[in-house]
Amino acid sequence: MARILRAAATVAALSTALAACGGSGDGNSVAAGTSAPAATPSATPSGTIAWGPCTDIKRPGGQPPAQSERAQQCGKLKVPLDYAKPDGDSIDMAVIRVRASGPGTRIGSLVFNFGGPGASGVDTLAQAAKAFTNLNRRYDLVSFDPRGVGRSAGVRCGDNAMMDKYTSMNTLPTNDADRAEIRQTTKEFVTACGQTSGRLLPYVGTVNAAADMDRLRAALGEKKLNYFGISYGTQLGAVYATKFPKNVGRFVLDAPLDPSVSLADRTMVQTKGFQHAYNAFLKDCVKEPGQCEIGTDVTLANKNVMKLMDDLKDTPLEVGDRTLTQGLTGTGIAAALYSEMTWPLLDQALGQAIKGDGRIMLALADSYNGRLPDGSYTTLMSSFPAISCVDTAERPTPGELATVEAETMRVSPLFGGSGMGLTCSMWPVPGSDEARRVNATGSAPIVVIGGTGDPATPYEWAPKLTSELRTGVLVTYKGEGHGAYLSGDACISKVTDAYLIDGKVPAKGITCSNS
Repeated sequence: MARILRAAATVAALSTALAACGGSGDGNSVAAGTSAPAATPSATPSGTIAWGPCTDIKRPGGQPPAQSERAQQCGKLKVPLDYAKPDGDSIDMAVIRVRASGPGTRIGSLVFNFGGPGASGVDTLAQAAKAFTNLNRRYDLVSFDPRGVGRSAGVRCGDNAMMDKYTSMNTLPTNDADRAEIRQTTKEFVTACGQTSGRLLPYVGTVNAAADMDRLRAALGEKKLNYFGISYGTQLGAVYATKFPKNVGRFVLDAPLDPSVSLADRTMVQTKGFQHAYNAFLKDCVKEPGQCEIGTDVTLANKNVMKLMDDLKDTPLEVGDRTLTQGLTGTGIAAALYSEMTWPLLDQALGQAIKGDGRIMLALADSYNGRLPDGSYTTLMSSFPAISCVDTAERPTPGELATVEAETMRVSPLFGGSGMGLTCSMWPVPGSDEARRVNATGSAPIVVIGGTGDPATPYEWAPKLTSELRTGVLVTYKGEGHGAYLSGDACISKVTDAYLIDGKVPAKGITCSNS
């Protein structure tokens, strides 16, 4: 389940295309940069960003792009390591922008966080800017590597061998020996985090990242922050709106987390979400006779998948000089459930693995885990627990973890487990619940988009976050996949663009149906 709780990170593998529906707002509008209520002067230092060419952008497979994009510019912004000591040590926060292309009057900057926690905003925006072409006509698109991520003092947990061991461990225990092995590997990983990045670990939480984002707003010369947050980016946006409500411009939070939930509740809700998505995948796979590689009906297809998982526990598949383990297969399955567009690939990957060829499944897992072709890792799988465990004061006991494992395994023998609670129970620095308490009273309207078929951030969190914000406006997307805007749904695109570009607040209760 730890891998499922890292789920939001796969938002970095952005998708485009598809379309459906239509919708409209209620005629209310909010002016970008001058949203009501009026902003009070901010004391946030503006800092400076020296923009220049982007020289180290990587594609998802780790390869450099074929050519640099002239519209893209990269730079760094200094922020305090410890905001309690603003004149003390600092870190460089990596930033990217794609200048507004026109036509139309430039509105300002639109800042993105694509999820995680742990995804590189620099790499993701560079790779996915074309998915936001309509917004890019009027906005400079801006993103950044949050503190503890990638180029911004990225957290590292040991060497590549440690990361291989951690990401490939089996995570579906059936006996005490399995549980002991999971605990030991997790302990080794956590110890490596403290040894490699101990100086950074106390300061990588979302509250500090929100303060960094306000420094970014000031450095961009914006009176208000216009923001698009996806998955974990919704929590970052919600915390920002709580800390700086008067600086909120046009905010969209897509695929929202409910930051108030406990680690146990989060594990259970996401277990149910991924099981729901897996069931939907199976039904879709077998709907056309002879087209599903893993079985002719749902029962047989599921039986074949579970047999594969059982077999891999004791006999991993050889893939070149590597092995496809049960744990890596679970990761690959979860990664492919993020979007309906990858369901056919999941069928192919599972079908080939059942026949003894694990190459596609291993590639899915590597993409999710941030493992590059040369065997090195991005900071993704290290940043995720570092930020997650600092963002909660919870440190579950062994008894509490055992209860979560038992309850989630009953819900899903494929996705159950003790979740991120196991890692946080061993984490070397204390956490805080400050990032779990949000209330944006006094801010401009914040649009919250929840998908009914979202596996990683299930729909029930969308109305909860909307209510917690006090200023939230809920938009419902009836469709599968993690994140609504990048599904290509025409209705969601229309509603979102109308707000971000024209300031048109969506009507209360608006629903977009993917048909």
